[in-house]
Amino acid sequence: MTQVVRQTTRDLRRHNRAALLSSLYLRGPVSRLELVAESGLSAATVTNVVSELIADGVVAEAGSVESDGGRPRTLLAVRPGFGHVVGVDVSETHVEVGLFDCALGTLGTVRHPLVGTRLDPEEVAGLVRTGIAEVLEGGDPDVVFGVGIGVPGAVRDGGIVHAPTLGWRGVDFAELIHPHIQAPLHLDNRARTLGQAETWRGAGRGAERAIVALLGVGVGAAVATAGRSHPGITTSEWGHTVVKAAGAACRCGSHGCLEAYVGTEAVVRHYAARVGKEPVIGDESDVELAHIVAEAQGGGPAADVLAETGEYLGIGIASLINLLSPDRVVLSGSAGAIMGQAILPAVRDAVERHALDYLAERTEVVLGRLGPEAVALGAATLPIAQLLANGGRIG
Repeated sequence: MTQVVRQTTRDLRRHNRAALLSSLYLRGPVSRLELVAESGLSAATVTNVVSELIADGVVAEAGSVESDGGRPRTLLAVRPGFGHVVGVDVSETHVEVGLFDCALGTLGTVRHPLVGTRLDPEEVAGLVRTGIAEVLEGGDPDVVFGVGIGVPGAVRDGGIVHAPTLGWRGVDFAELIHPHIQAPLHLDNRARTLGQAETWRGAGRGAERAIVALLGVGVGAAVATAGRSHPGITTSEWGHTVVKAAGAACRCGSHGCLEAYVGTEAVVRHYAARVGKEPVIGDESDVELAHIVAEAQGGGPAADVLAETGEYLGIGIASLINLLSPDRVVLSGSAGAIMGQAILPAVRDAVERHALDYLAERTEVVLGRLGPEAVALGAATLPIAQLLANGGRIG
């Protein structure tokens, strides 16, 4: 017997509210007329739902634009002061915590290196808890409606983390954090959170299919496919695809991986080997990478290393283009923010030579727009996504 699932009026109102709020948040500021056209809902339904959202303090009017032959159209946007969210980036070298408003405007950030923690889950969790307390210091914790955490690994069953780069296997990281905070907790892979951030607020916005490359100590990729409300986002272990047979050793145990040539510490190590000095790794590797980029302007070993980095990154991107046919590839993450501008010409040149012509010609390779705090901001999108799914209702 076929079971018929009947949707109640309450379910329908909740669905309409979530759909319109998501559209407004991701596309806004927009007018009521634009919401009608995009949602397919009636003008009366859109007007009623928008009135509810304004009355609840979630949405506010945000100016107006001229219309063709009629009165100016009022624009609508999510109200930044509706509430705050916390985003946490747990990387291989540091913990970064940011406090953001409801529109993902940055209100404050703190950063703690992982030096001395031995990457012990309890000690890393302690730094996360400390960072959260610091960004909330002097504020009202009740206005924080969610905490998102991005980790360098897979997250299962709500908070069990498998992160080989940290040496974690089946760590219940959520349980180490949740009892110490008041707001709901959300965990996900940091490449996925970055992909969501660049798609919502950065260089991936408006793309039909965007690949967001997380360039940091490690290398990852998120694939974002446009959807009616939220983009669909998947991740891959792109950094461990082999770009050179019997090449440089990778920390995964293999050789010739993309990460062994493009990751922050890999670039620093290759440069140190060229000039005959000890590599500067750990939390200071970002600073050393910035020095390499500055020195490369004068040519020499630094310029050679960055040219090689761009070549290998371009090869890796060409493979993604041949496999997935994106219309945009975004170079993001901390290393992307530091060296992206310097290597972009070499990356584009390698892509042109290694990707299939008819695919490469419809793919643009661009830099991320969110800077070095992009992963923490991406983590903050996790509670925001829950808020949108709930139609702006907290809890």
